[in-house]
Amino acid sequence: MTRRLALLGSAVCLVLSAGAAGAVDLPIRKAGLWEMKMVKTGSSVPEITVQHCTDETTDKEMSTTAAPMAKQVCSKQDVQKTATGYVSDSVCGTAGVTVTSHAEIVGDFNSAYTVKSTSHVEGGPSGAHDNTMTIEAKWLGACKADQKPGDMIMPGGMKMNVKDMEKLKALLPKLQK
Repeated sequence: MTRRLALLGSAVCLVLSAGAAGAVDLPIRKAGLWEMKMVKTGSSVPEITVQHCTDETTDKEMSTTAAPMAKQVCSKQDVQKTATGYVSDSVCGTAGVTVTSHAEIVGDFNSAYTVKSTSHVEGGPSGAHDNTMTIEAKWLGACKADQKPGDMIMPGGMKMNVKDMEKLKALLPKLQK
């Protein structure tokens, strides 16, 4: 379970760095239920699949919430449009750990998109190491009847709402000490 949380944490960092756009804003995803499969290459961590119910307001709020957090922890955040999608480069650090990331994002944000990222981590209990992660996201249709925008269904059925990230934002200054 700890490894799953670590992989999910990596994905959250990627979202924070990509969501806090530099030169270009990423498009808003189509409203509805998205399935995101996260695979960390060369790792014993199993594939993680998360479902996320979203709408235009929630996706915009995620970017708005992520931007201030990323500005606090990232010395570099740059998103550029390319011929095939977007490229994101970031350098972020907190609690003695620095993560330098490069991500390539392709897809249409209406039916499917893929994020391929590489990162170099310095510091922390694992020491210096490199990570490669792929997130394959696809639109499944309308959110389920018991879901509201922002709800994420994690592995094992745990449900959380990304709108609770405001609570995480309040914890950030404490983590940096």
